Amino acid sequence: MAKNFETMMMELEDIVNKLDNDKVSLDESIKLYEEGIKLSKACQSQLSEAEKKINQVSDTEVNNEA
Repeated sequence: MAKNFETMMMELEDIVNKLDNDKVSLDESIKLYEEGIKLSKACQSQLSEAEKKINQVSDTEVNNEA
């Protein structure tokens, strides 16, 4: 099951906080960075889909008013 946007953003924030910690090893930093990139892309994809839906609704409303 796909994660929702809010969950992914919380995970991304957690990754950023971990990367800010000086105690994270280089290997762990790389793994966290890779996971962060995946989450970032997934969030962007969900935002793009939401934008498309909003535009479709807006276009439908404008056309119905005409």
